[in-house]
Amino acid sequence: MPKVGMPEIRKPQLVKATMAVIDRVGLHAASISLISKEAGVSTGIINHYFGGKHGLLEETMREILRQHSYSITTQLKQLPVDAHHQRINAIIDGNFVGFQAENQVVKTWLAFWSYSMHDVQLKRLQRVNEKRLLSHLKIELKALFATENISSEQADLVAHGIASLIDGIWLRGTLNPQGIEAEKARAIINDYLDKQITFYTQKL
Repeated sequence: MPKVGMPEIRKPQLVKATMAVIDRVGLHAASISLISKEAGVSTGIINHYFGGKHGLLEETMREILRQHSYSITTQLKQLPVDAHHQRINAIIDGNFVGFQAENQVVKTWLAFWSYSMHDVQLKRLQRVNEKRLLSHLKIELKALFATENISSEQADLVAHGIASLIDGIWLRGTLNPQGIEAEKARAIINDYLDKQITFYTQKL
């Protein structure tokens, strides 16, 4: 975490520089020297306010998570509370369009995703993001499934299914030269959701 007193103008500047360097040379080669040069600041500033590279990496991931959460919650606030299909699509879009689909952000996300398996703090942040996604999905799915007399336990299973599809499609998109196709992602996930609703209603 950055120390209290870190000039607000420096945070986005350093986060942007960190993502640019990761995009260019990868996470492991993204040294404090390269990041400070990219940002036009001294290495001492990064060490003073973030305690070194790891602290800056953590703040960069936090900023990506903040932007991700803001994008989804902003879209949800603009939709009626009972428009569950639309709200689920807003959650899906939040993972595939806008800030999250920018090339530098995608590469940084992918690097952190891999690195978090070996870093306790980054793993914790990744789990926070996972729980937030599942929470958004479960709220909408339980309300939607209730109108179809489908149980909340089944809604939980579908929420995990959609989250898995989001992760898988996102990962495939990052490794695809054409990038992430948000429209296709939405079509695949909605097809899965429709089939799940049909399956569970036919069992009633």
